[in-house]
Amino acid sequence: MNFQTVVEQFPTVFASLNVGFLQTLKLFFITLLGAIPLGLVISFGSMSRFKPLSALVRVIVWIFRGTPLMLQIMIIYFFPGLVFHNNIWGSGENGRFIASCVSFIINYACYFSEIYRGGIQGVPIGQQEAGLVLGMSKSQIFFRVTLMQMIKRIVPPMSNEIITLVKDTSLARIIALQEIIWAGQAFLKGSQGISGQIWPLFFTGVYYLVFSGILTLLFGRLEKKLSYFKV
Repeated sequence: MNFQTVVEQFPTVFASLNVGFLQTLKLFFITLLGAIPLGLVISFGSMSRFKPLSALVRVIVWIFRGTPLMLQIMIIYFFPGLVFHNNIWGSGENGRFIASCVSFIINYACYFSEIYRGGIQGVPIGQQEAGLVLGMSKSQIFFRVTLMQMIKRIVPPMSNEIITLVKDTSLARIIALQEIIWAGQAFLKGSQGISGQIWPLFFTGVYYLVFSGILTLLFGRLEKKLSYFKV
């Protein structure tokens, strides 16, 4: 690998990786926007006193947590077109992106739901009973008593899952979504007049390291701000 060649190719590679990383960021943030609230809804379903509902929800969570995300992406993307002959996602990059978002949201919502469930059930039942004695409604107890303590408990495991999501976005390339690793690997096969170059692929790791480092710092600060809740 000639250093002068790398310097000459760097602007082209850097621009391409930036486009791929933008796609990665979009997938990451849309997944969070969908999975965080959906996970809370799923957790309520799994804790429902209506046994058929809670059993159904727990089976769904078990399936999505117990099978590879890569497999889920392929099934969600290809199944409608191959089985029902109706490609509901549309064609091209936009279709692959939408299918990837749906796959990631459902998968991570199932993981988040278990974290929520553990956080909610970890709050002492006596505090909820005390709220009822004071005349508070169930919704008031949840938002004023349970929620903040739950947040304190779930921040560490949620931060781990969210940082894992940063890296898992690379799995979307299985359906040819052109995220950052796809962009880096393209210079191995041939892209924009560059081929047989592996250094762009290694360089993609810098993006993941920096992004993960920023998230680690942010979650560290959040944990300190919530430290006044003693659990």
